[in-house]
Amino acid sequence: MKKITFMLFALMLVASCSTKKVAYFQDMKNGGIIEASLPKNITIKPGDKLAIHVNSKDEELVAPFNLRRSQESMGSKTDLSYTVDKDGNIDFPYLGSIPVKDKTRDDVAKYIKKELLDKKMVKDPTVIVDFTNMQLTVLGEVNKPGRYSIERDTYTILDAIGDAGDLTINGMRENIMVLREENGMQKSYIVNLNDAAQLYNSPVYYLQQNDVVYVEPNKQRAGQSTINGNTFRSTSFWMSLTSLILTVVTLITR
Repeated sequence: MKKITFMLFALMLVASCSTKKVAYFQDMKNGGIIEASLPKNITIKPGDKLAIHVNSKDEELVAPFNLRRSQESMGSKTDLSYTVDKDGNIDFPYLGSIPVKDKTRDDVAKYIKKELLDKKMVKDPTVIVDFTNMQLTVLGEVNKPGRYSIERDTYTILDAIGDAGDLTINGMRENIMVLREENGMQKSYIVNLNDAAQLYNSPVYYLQQNDVVYVEPNKQRAGQSTINGNTFRSTSFWMSLTSLILTVVTLITR
């Protein structure tokens, strides 16, 4: 009877350890509150591309500010993008060089609108600014690794993981690496999805364009690269586990 109890305890211990490694936000409880960092909108960097469109009741008046390109095959027109130069500026029609580095989309739209009004070029302008090349990369133990577009002003590491189809069972939740270019150098940050307080206050919780999110494989997954590795997904692992369960059941029913 002691052997049976020990075997059952061992099985429960294995299941418990697996759950602790897989579950997110383990320090969060029902009704719990964690003080998180304030949302950070994505800001513009050199090399980014911006689509800028100026609207007004008088379409002819704003036409010079809207660079358009005909798509003959589609029978329509699309806005051209402005590429931010190495100094963080764009060259806008009639307004000349505009500084946009470290500004948000909304900042740029307000700036252009103010300039048009101050120079009395347009009486009632509405300015829309969109990113056209904002992307980041998600690699490693996720279900859909790849390059993903950022389509909103705030984009978190949870958004990236969700877009990538969540982590696989073999992804290390406590060891997510984010690579970010800062001042011409690549810097790495580690994020722990099991710890909500650490996650929500991480400097990389809010991602930026060109970030790389890498999910490291756990030991079981890494062991699959060996020829005889007895891993979670290997046939030998499941045969051993099945044999153990059958042994326990046999001892109980005797």
